Amino acid sequence: METILKQNKLLGEEESKDNSLMAVDGDSPPHYNDDCSASPFRKSPWSSHESTHLYASAVEDTNNVTPNVLMGSLVREEGHIYSLAASGDLLYTGSHSKNIRVWRNQKEFSGFKSNSGLVKTIVIAGEKIFTGHQDGKIRVWKIANKNSGVHKRVGTLPAFKDYLISSMKPSSYVEVNSNRKAVWLKHIDAISCLSLNEDKTLLYSASWDKTFKVWRVLDSKCLESVQSHDDAVNSIVAGFDGLVFTGSADGTVKIWSRELQEKGTKHIFSQILLKQECAVTALALDLVATMVYCGSSDGVVNFWEGDNHLFHGGALRGHKLAVLCLVTAGNLVISGSADMGITVWKRSGAEHLCLSMLDGHAGPVKCLAIERDPDESIPGQERWILYSGSLDKSVKMWRISERAPPMTQWRQQSYSSSDTKHLPATLPANHAFSSQGGVGQRKE
Repeated sequence: METILKQNKLLGEEESKDNSLMAVDGDSPPHYNDDCSASPFRKSPWSSHESTHLYASAVEDTNNVTPNVLMGSLVREEGHIYSLAASGDLLYTGSHSKNIRVWRNQKEFSGFKSNSGLVKTIVIAGEKIFTGHQDGKIRVWKIANKNSGVHKRVGTLPAFKDYLISSMKPSSYVEVNSNRKAVWLKHIDAISCLSLNEDKTLLYSASWDKTFKVWRVLDSKCLESVQSHDDAVNSIVAGFDGLVFTGSADGTVKIWSRELQEKGTKHIFSQILLKQECAVTALALDLVATMVYCGSSDGVVNFWEGDNHLFHGGALRGHKLAVLCLVTAGNLVISGSADMGITVWKRSGAEHLCLSMLDGHAGPVKCLAIERDPDESIPGQERWILYSGSLDKSVKMWRISERAPPMTQWRQQSYSSSDTKHLPATLPANHAFSSQGGVGQRKE
């Protein structure tokens, strides 16, 4: 409970408000019951609303370049939206109601439910859907062979059998606080985020219990547990040929280097990329441009770039409150915030241009997902469909174009900065990808 309260404070008032709303709604605390079978499709209290309004600041120019616009909203009465995942024409949405809803082409398609643990994060690996929950468990789902509208739960991480075997070995227990020990392969606090490595063979889970764990997608085996930070781990992303980046409420971003071994993996601590007073709340990678983006509770997005070495490229200042989520696509990086706004930036050489400040949500923007626009009709437009989930209980759909005209000069200067004068003095100057430093904890 102490960890959760501290996390709420660090992530901003919207999280504390969200927890109080859960109590008012009568949602009981997680009871850690793993008996959660797939539920048949039931009509959802969601409705789809097309929009004729433009909430973006950009306007259509004389070259008929599509501006960034709000296409519509999916409004629900079940609860706040905590997680999104897009795959082709399917959109998965998770909330504190414990339901995962599936949408196809912006229309309700299917749904399934876990009996415990609000849905904080969703990732898709081929035919498997992984959901991370407030109760510290990861649940695995699969689409039924005979009916694409039916999702069945095929497992829970860790598997009960693996947990039972480990619990009988004294060497499997690690100290989690001064008065408690727990089996190493199980998270003991909320799952904050999930991430897949580049070939989707490994699943990474990060938690408020200060650890991240590594799971093999093929058989759902836990390969490794790393005691990574001094406070809750808020974000984890994998990429750049074996590197893993973790961001924490302790104000640091750390780099870990993965080594493949005969029986699993070993992640070696490489270095601290960022150390600051405010919490790190979101991370995102641009794998093509080799860039790392980091959102913080002060509303700033720092970024690093480089091929063989990472160096600090600047800070994007587009929000007044905490950055809660980040995504990248093409030359775009998009941030969602507790200030209820979404900022769209375009990378152009060494600069980032602010294309739009998207307004429309009535609550903090908690999650983002993006897919290429299937209806892209103009060659070279590089258009995307952006989904944003909020604590206002809605998901909004935006059409985003890399060729949208940037905001006017005077407004850009108010929201962006590429200098380092406001960065913490402890920020390292030049960062190598090569492994160095100590070894992260691993339990067998």
